[in-house]
Amino acid sequence: MGLEFKKKKIAAKKSTTRQIAFGFAMIILAGTLLLSLPIANRSGHGDPLSALFTATSATCVTGLVVADTYQNWTIFGQLVILCMIQVGGLGFMTIGAYISVLLKKRIGLKERERLQESVNTLEIAGVVRLVKKIVQGALCIEGLGAVLLAFRFVPRFGAARGIYFAVFHAISAFCNGGFDLMGVDEAYSSLVAFEGDIVVNLVVVTLILVGGIGFIVWDDVARHKWHFRKYLLHSKIVLTTTLVLTAAGTVLFLVTEDQAAFAGMGPLERFLGALFSSVTPRTAGFNSVDTAALSNSGKMLTMLMMFIGGSPGSTAGGVKTTSMIVLLFYAVAMVLNREDINLFGRRLTDEVVKKANAVVVINATLTIIATIVIMAVQPLLNFEDVLFEVLSAIGTVGMTVGITRDLNIISQVIIIVLMYCGRLGSLSFALVFAQKSASASVRQPQEKIIVG
Repeated sequence: MGLEFKKKKIAAKKSTTRQIAFGFAMIILAGTLLLSLPIANRSGHGDPLSALFTATSATCVTGLVVADTYQNWTIFGQLVILCMIQVGGLGFMTIGAYISVLLKKRIGLKERERLQESVNTLEIAGVVRLVKKIVQGALCIEGLGAVLLAFRFVPRFGAARGIYFAVFHAISAFCNGGFDLMGVDEAYSSLVAFEGDIVVNLVVVTLILVGGIGFIVWDDVARHKWHFRKYLLHSKIVLTTTLVLTAAGTVLFLVTEDQAAFAGMGPLERFLGALFSSVTPRTAGFNSVDTAALSNSGKMLTMLMMFIGGSPGSTAGGVKTTSMIVLLFYAVAMVLNREDINLFGRRLTDEVVKKANAVVVINATLTIIATIVIMAVQPLLNFEDVLFEVLSAIGTVGMTVGITRDLNIISQVIIIVLMYCGRLGSLSFALVFAQKSASASVRQPQEKIIVG
């Protein structure tokens, strides 16, 4: 009975994953068609590949672009991009379910199961209530962020444009989208013009972090407030890891970029630059300092952050903080010859370890293959720059050292596939193509091999 139930559960998960994959593909296709319209492009004629690249980047909340968002796309095109960022960040199933709730439509068991998979919650009970919290909470946080950003953008760009820019960047930051409209001053400049602005830096950093910790953690914190001991193990791991990565990253960037990207800056600008550089690779895509000016150590640190990414059930990508922590403590347990992996007084299951290992291995494998292929078709590109771009794509980060516009058609298609894979999750992406597993009546005999 237990084995049969498990098989049915896996089959249902595959079915839901394929539906999610198909849904995102349809959104990307619709976005591509809209961005291909003459009304969407300032030049009056659309480039299908550029439209596809941008639609994928927006829907997969990445931020990589082959053309500056402000200078290439009209207001119509920008609004299409913004809608795709919002839908891609929250998930189309989440938004669809919320609309159903508003219309007082009944949400059946199958729909609840799909929602559970879509928002990555641990149990099906209360998933509709969680969906309401997700959408309402997101709109409130984005609204507050827009109000705060407007205090800086309105004096600089005027009332109408300043408010529009504030709303656009608040949504893009919260959804970890990485798209910006600062091409109004200089193409591909992101938030470099605000490197010393406390309000802009702290608001954007906060929006990125809140969007990247995950919806389950929101719900947990809302229910238990500051009582950390009452939190789920998942929430404890996510919050602790996020705090450690942010603090450690800030300190490391202060050290590595002292004579590089931060040279000539004052103490406040250095701190804000280090904090922003620590947060944005996980996985927002904005930058307040020139990414190409980072030292080699800074670039390596950024690539590590991009690979890790945010947390499960959030607007962020990457292999996720929980996967890295599980594998780290698994390695510690092996070294100390411990049978169990214990965290915060709880023991992790073998299934969690296997899944974390699969996610990291699949991401690493796709990264290596994509880098090799791009280097093969464009051998003149710098290896470090290509690796940076690939990690940015599969981690749905959106940071670049400036080679996105130099990619040929094959390389752009590879980046598009990586962004799509990164938004679905590497393991989910693999499940889309997985065949129905045949039940083996006879298991093969075991034999040991030497590892390590």
